[in-house]
Amino acid sequence: MTDDVNGWVESADAWIASIGEHGDWTRRTFLDAVMLDRATAIGGHFLDIGCGEGRFVRMLQDRGLTGSGIDPVPNLIETAQKRDPKGDYAIGIGEKLAFDDGSFDLTIAYLSLIDIEDYRTAIAEMERVTKPGGSVLITNLTSFFTAGRWHRSLTGAAKNFQMDGYSQERATREKWAGIDILNWHRPLSAYMDAFLSLGLQLVHFSEPTPPDQNDPKSDRYTRVPGFLVMEWQKPI
Repeated sequence: MTDDVNGWVESADAWIASIGEHGDWTRRTFLDAVMLDRATAIGGHFLDIGCGEGRFVRMLQDRGLTGSGIDPVPNLIETAQKRDPKGDYAIGIGEKLAFDDGSFDLTIAYLSLIDIEDYRTAIAEMERVTKPGGSVLITNLTSFFTAGRWHRSLTGAAKNFQMDGYSQERATREKWAGIDILNWHRPLSAYMDAFLSLGLQLVHFSEPTPPDQNDPKSDRYTRVPGFLVMEWQKPI
């Protein structure tokens, strides 16, 4: 797979430099803790879809879980394998998983659904490779967040969040730290329908926020809901 994937092939080196070994601010400050708690409670054999450079796979392995990571970007998979030579990493896409039905106790999309254009097919594939009684664990940007932008007031003294086109599914270009990619906005109802139509059962829903409200970076993710975590269980 050599074609660029929504800008990720060209942005891979910048992503690796930006995410580092411990993750960006949101991951290391509050998202990792929620995801690790849910994943270790489920346990078993996992698949991380859109694993990038493999950071979360390594974190799960450090906590006794076994599993695999896939990503469509060759440089990210090469980096994951270099950092974890004994780990199981492969180039792959969420829309066509190269695994048998019911292969995993836990299937994870940690901020990767927003990168997948055909999200319904990807969610159906996640359900397919998950064992009955297993779980699909998601962290995603909230649909409120992806439908809007922060803007400074006319005086420049304060920031306001403006949201528009919430119901319209669309791609948006995101640029930061040398990264230039496409993310996909969908209303929350679109995601919910994709999961519910497969018969999955929602057993956890939360909107994590930074623990230290005095940290100036926290404001961005508390005034507007930035992230959601969902665990969907596959009935036995």
